[in-house]
Amino acid sequence: MRAAVFEAPGEPLKVYDDVDIIEPRAGEVRVKVKHCGICHSDLSMTNGVMPFMGMPVILGHEAAGVVESIGEGVSMVSPGDHVVLTPVAPCGDCYFCSREEHSLCVNGMSILTNTLSDGETGLSRDGNPILRGVGLGAFAEYVIVPETGAIKVDADVPLDTVCVIGCALQTGVGAVLNTAAVEAGATVVIMGAGGIGIAAIQGARIAGASTILVSDPVPARRETAMAFGATHVIDPLTEDLHARCLELTNNIGMDYAFETAGVAKLIEQGILVVRQGGSVICVGAPPLDDGIEIPNVVTYAISGKKLCGCMLGSSNSPRDIPRLVEFWKEGKLDLEGMITQRLPLAEINKGFADLTHSRGIRTVIDLET
Repeated sequence: MRAAVFEAPGEPLKVYDDVDIIEPRAGEVRVKVKHCGICHSDLSMTNGVMPFMGMPVILGHEAAGVVESIGEGVSMVSPGDHVVLTPVAPCGDCYFCSREEHSLCVNGMSILTNTLSDGETGLSRDGNPILRGVGLGAFAEYVIVPETGAIKVDADVPLDTVCVIGCALQTGVGAVLNTAAVEAGATVVIMGAGGIGIAAIQGARIAGASTILVSDPVPARRETAMAFGATHVIDPLTEDLHARCLELTNNIGMDYAFETAGVAKLIEQGILVVRQGGSVICVGAPPLDDGIEIPNVVTYAISGKKLCGCMLGSSNSPRDIPRLVEFWKEGKLDLEGMITQRLPLAEINKGFADLTHSRGIRTVIDLET
């Protein structure tokens, strides 16, 4: 099959047409990928912010396609079904799934190991293994996934649009609705207006937040944030975010702060700008060796503030992907507006360059051209 392969730090992805992929085994599905968005996590893998456990690797984890074949025992989908893929396919049986914490499923370890749950990748070239990046490896014509990793959608749903649900919308909207459970009338600040941030804005709007303040240094992204539902925007390079949060909340502080840019220092700022009892949600993916400081732990403790991690928006993909599709059908989610560019696989490195320079919101790669 044809696939874009990342082989070494500092090098562009290379498109090959001779990558081998296995047939689906028991419980597995092989999907012909139609479209795949470029996520900031993919970029972080290529620039060393999130180093790999080995190379070469096929990236891409925000995809949609058509089921090509199924393995023994698969009952959730059939060949020909249209599906949205997810990087965390919940097994339904592990400790975390039994506690309704599906985004923490043991299958999610594949994001770190870049393999299937049995340690195999199912991918090779010239007999040499290729890793399956970020839980999927979808910058390729085909992927192998557990059956719960391919969520069926109606055949008339445009796959080039709903593909962004796989990561951006599950993560951003899920962080608001699932992780934080933002209530109507709440005040929210979102730090970062890339793909995940824009999704979080939409989640806050759906939740009925009264104030949605967005902080981003890129003028075009602040403008986009307003179009997607932000009530206020701020340039953190020239304005004081803490002062603005106090001004908007009668000196109380925000109810919720979402760090969506993958910058650890913004988490510290989130702790500062939320009110007593407020919540800070860590949504982005900072460099692995970055940390945060809480200088006065006693003050933090008695304030009742909460710091929450967030994996894939705390989503249960078989439940949440259909829900997000319904939100889109009802006009509650704007997916089309998030996609600012579509490129063929041969031009994938242009998409990565644009993301590096904060141009646009989401680039979708067309695997059929």
